[in-house]
Order: sequence, then C-alpha cells, then structure tokens
Amino acid sequence: MIRWGLIGASTIAAEWVIGAIRANGGEIVCVMSSDAARGAVYADKHGIARATTSLDELLGSGIDAVYISTTNELHFPQATAAIEAGKHVLCEKPLAMSLDEARTMVKAARAKNLVFATNHHLRNAGAHRAMREAIAMGRIGTPIAARVFHAVYLPPHLQGWRLDNPAAGGGVILDITVHDADTLRFVLGEDPVEAVAFGQSFGMGKAGLEDGVMGALRFRSGLVAQFHDAFTVKHAGTGFEVHGTEGSLIARDCMTQRPVGTVALRTAEGETALSTDATNLYERGLKTFHDAVAGKGEPAATGEDGVWSLATGLAVVEAARTGKAVRIEPGL
Repeated sequence: MIRWGLIGASTIAAEWVIGAIRANGGEIVCVMSSDAARGAVYADKHGIARATTSLDELLGSGIDAVYISTTNELHFPQATAAIEAGKHVLCEKPLAMSLDEARTMVKAARAKNLVFATNHHLRNAGAHRAMREAIAMGRIGTPIAARVFHAVYLPPHLQGWRLDNPAAGGGVILDITVHDADTLRFVLGEDPVEAVAFGQSFGMGKAGLEDGVMGALRFRSGLVAQFHDAFTVKHAGTGFEVHGTEGSLIARDCMTQRPVGTVALRTAEGETALSTDATNLYERGLKTFHDAVAGKGEPAATGEDGVWSLATGLAVVEAARTGKAVRIEPGL
C-alpha cells in the first residue's frame, strides 16, 4: 500500500484523484491546506484522518508520495521539499513557472531514484490510446497534419486564480494548451519544435490573461498541428483529428476528464469506428504511478513529459505576445 499526502485541498483531488488513489489500493494519510478551516472540512468530507497547514508536518506524517494540486507558482517549492524528504511526486501541470524550475525538479527526483510524474490525464483516455495505436500500426500512412479543439467553458467553481492571477500562472495556455501539447506528443509519438499563436481576452481573463488562444505547432517530421483552446465557449464539442497520407482519424468529445469519446478511421475503404475502452483516466494514471513505485515501468506521464508540455506552453505564450514564431526548447 502506498501512503499519500495531498498538497492542496483541491477540486480536482476531490472529484478525481482521491478516488483513483483508493481504487488502486492507496491510502490518503494527510491533506495540507493553507486555510486550516477549509482543510479540516475537506478532510472530514473525504475521510482523511489528518489535516494540516504545515508542509513539514505533512511530509513527516509517514507518507510515501505526494499529490500536488496547488496553484502553479507553488509547485516548485513544494515538489522540491517533497523530493528532499524522499517522497515520490505526482504533480499537476504545468510543473512550474519556468523551465529551469521544472528541470530542477525532475533532476532532483532522478538523483534520489524517486518517481516523479506529471498529471497529464488525457494520454490515459481510451480514444487517444486507440489513435496512438492506429498511427503506430500505419493505418493512416504517414501523419501530416492534426487539429485539436479544446475550447470549453470554465465553470464558475473553477474560475478565480486561473482568470485573474498572473503570478499564480493563470490563463488558458498554461491550463489547457499544455494538455494539447502532451496529448499530441503521446498520440503522434514525436516532439513539437516551433509554435505560432494568437491570444484573446473576451471578458473572462483579467489582468491581461488570455481566456482563448488559437495557434499551430510544427513537429520534427514537418507535421503541423492546429489548436483552439478557450475558457469562454459554452456549446462547442471537443475533438482531435490526425490526417495522414492514407487516412484520417477523427475523434470527438475526447478532450475531457471523463472516459468517453469516439474515434473513426477514414480511408479509401470507408469509415470504421475504432474500439475504445472506458477505463477511468485517473485510475489508469494512478495504476501506472503505483506500478512505477514498485519498480514496474514508468508513470503514464513522466516529469520529462511535463517539461516538454511546459516548454510548449511557454513558447505559445511568447508567440501570442510577440506575434512571432517561437522555438520549443525543453533543454532536456
């Protein structure tokens, strides 16, 4: 059994991660919140024996691993402290506010032989796994283009720092575009090298933060991928397409936390629905994490994967700010 501490009394932990840890035989020992009253209520609601406002107390509570879901600017100091204390780390994206911080976290965990993972849940989706497999099998020939539609409406209970706090790493790019980048890398099996983008603020994003972005990524092979991400779109569906020399993969309703979505393969022979499994994305991710702690393989998304998605997100931020194409250089 892996004993967990939660750094952050967050909505995502409540809705998805607590259940996924327990579904994989883990025990949640302690939760840390900067607000003592909130932490106590959260612990009672979710059946967690202990709540604290002290990171040192949490790290000393007999845990093996931490899940970090605080605001983005806190990830680096909290993850660094956990690693120094010998704890395995599952960290929300983006890993940090800078590439130097993200690389430092990953290297520190590697030096101590600790599992360090990024919570990129979308690569655990049945739809995306089916697309990755079809591409690897050559069913669409050579991939030449892709499109991601990930424009949604940010519900009121998740609004706040994402829309009004640049210092906390808010804005749609570091919240959603990083997921696109990771999912594209996972499905295509290659890395992006350059970004262009236009950002927009349509009334939800404050303090100059983007609440929408459109752009494109160029990959090593020459493939170009379009993306559209937003917090402001109430009625659009999500989707992911990959087009190759011999066919296309068309996925719908797949950029979501839920285990849903469809994938169609279109070729000269017609259209075929691909089989997808409905495994809970977070339960799959926690299983690979627990397996990695036991010395069996790697987590679904490693720290290195998190560095890649952050590098891509920061390149998109810079491209939207300057109107220029920006190289993507993770420095790994």
